[in-house]
Amino acid sequence: MADRSVLISGGAGGLGRAVSAAFVAAGWRVVVPVRPGAAGDGPGTPDGVLRIPAELSDPEQVRAAVELAGGDAGAPLRAVVNLAGGYAMGGLVHETPIADFEEMLARNLRPTYLVTRSALPYLVEAGGGSVVCVSSRAALRPFPGAAGYVTAKAAVLAFAAAVDVEYRQSGVRCNTVVPSIIDTPANRAAQPSADHSRWVPPAEIAGVIRFLASDESAPTSGATIPVYGRA
Repeated sequence: MADRSVLISGGAGGLGRAVSAAFVAAGWRVVVPVRPGAAGDGPGTPDGVLRIPAELSDPEQVRAAVELAGGDAGAPLRAVVNLAGGYAMGGLVHETPIADFEEMLARNLRPTYLVTRSALPYLVEAGGGSVVCVSSRAALRPFPGAAGYVTAKAAVLAFAAAVDVEYRQSGVRCNTVVPSIIDTPANRAAQPSADHSRWVPPAEIAGVIRFLASDESAPTSGATIPVYGRA
């Protein structure tokens, strides 16, 4: 029987399935919110994952999902992994409609904020825990045509730093992993001529995230950790 729970937003995606599998293998109770209407087991979903319907842009649905994740007294919520996000290429800043810019904030920052906000009281009550956020190398090394995405992922870094400062003394750690290009089927389809061998495999990132959620990483908080592979 699992003695601790983890909530993984974006756990049904290419990286999310690898992260979910890593936590299941380590003996965690794994809770993954999915879009309403898609709560059944999807392709590649590891056994042992509890999938629950929740729209992560909706504060009440997020609150209910976190309540379920933190509702097992025998396996209290001890970790949150914020994977939910999205990417869209655009024009230069003066060519980017404000709606497109704000969409990147809504997809990348809002779920991270809502999930973390709802989960923090459970982590504190459990005696401490870990929040792991996912940003992007683009936040540190921007490229043209992605101002909304770059800004949103930089905001994730800033938000994680704020959580670290506010909750470290309560035993809650917060760290951020910063991938380059993740070797997922979607990214391969988008860049078929790229050297995929240089990209970082999801399973390798999952190992880093699982470590950051574990007691082995207890001294580490407020860190920004690159997971670039050879890209």
